[in-house]
Amino acid sequence: MIQTPFEQAPKEGEAIEVSRGVLWMRLPLPMALDHVNVFAFDDPDGWTIVDTGFASKRSRAIWERLLAGHLGGRPVRRLIVTHHHPDHIGLAGWFIEMGAELCMPRTGWLMARMLTMDEQTVPSPEAITFYTRAGMDAVVLEERRTERPFNFADCVLPLPQGYTRLAAGGKITFGGRMWDIRMGHGHAPEHLTLWSRDGDLVIGGDQLLLSISPNLGVYPTEPEADPVREWLESCEYFQQFATNDQFVLAGHKLPYHGLPKRLEQMISNHHEALDRLLAFLDTPKTAGECFLPLFKRKISSGEYGLALVEAVGHLNHLHQTGKASRSLNDQGAYVFERLD
Repeated sequence: MIQTPFEQAPKEGEAIEVSRGVLWMRLPLPMALDHVNVFAFDDPDGWTIVDTGFASKRSRAIWERLLAGHLGGRPVRRLIVTHHHPDHIGLAGWFIEMGAELCMPRTGWLMARMLTMDEQTVPSPEAITFYTRAGMDAVVLEERRTERPFNFADCVLPLPQGYTRLAAGGKITFGGRMWDIRMGHGHAPEHLTLWSRDGDLVIGGDQLLLSISPNLGVYPTEPEADPVREWLESCEYFQQFATNDQFVLAGHKLPYHGLPKRLEQMISNHHEALDRLLAFLDTPKTAGECFLPLFKRKISSGEYGLALVEAVGHLNHLHQTGKASRSLNDQGAYVFERLD
């Protein structure tokens, strides 16, 4: 059974103590998923923080209030980042400037450092090819050819060279607990999850969310990726460690009990989505034509980009597991068709 002991999230600039010495806070995001959860763990010499929110004036001001208020003016000694996405690593550079040690997986650190240095004024030729092959709407594609794309550096501060690597199979101590390090994949490469040896807490980031699934997208940087396979394998791997006693501190939505059931749901939800998508491929379809069977709802313009890359992810999985064929149509887009 899944239970959410805290029905209300903390308000902006506020904190809720969810376990002994553990504070839950939220930072705003300018998108449909309008928040990210961050956590602070009480240590003898200060605080360990998990994730940061975007690098923005608003986020920094909220943190300044939290640091002076609920965190009592004590220093942040350690910053743990679960994965490289901007809502989780955006303000890492700011905390490091204040003296925090950055701890995170190697792949995430390399990705974030690379992407902050890769600023583009228009989409690359590889990106245009990728969107064309995904079957992006012609009007949207024409707009994207000349408009400035989202750049990582827009909301992530530069990262210094030094960091402390958190590796699968290792351990780390903070917040009065020893934690086992286990990595997930699919939403982000080498996504950090931490499992308290006391058996009371799991830090799940975006890998172990309640009620929603994180984006399993394919991007121009790795157009043949199969994040769905990696995601399903990760969920199945975590099942051997999950118990109903664990309280999951997730990167979005509410913290919860009932991780075994939630893992079952996440696995079955994606298998069901793949089955719906495969049934829809009775005739050749592009990724841009597959939103309704995959998401079961109309996709708004603000969600279009994420929906497209996730559709590519699920179609890549069907193709690479031998369930669907793939070929280029006359418009230069990949079309997928069920193999009976």
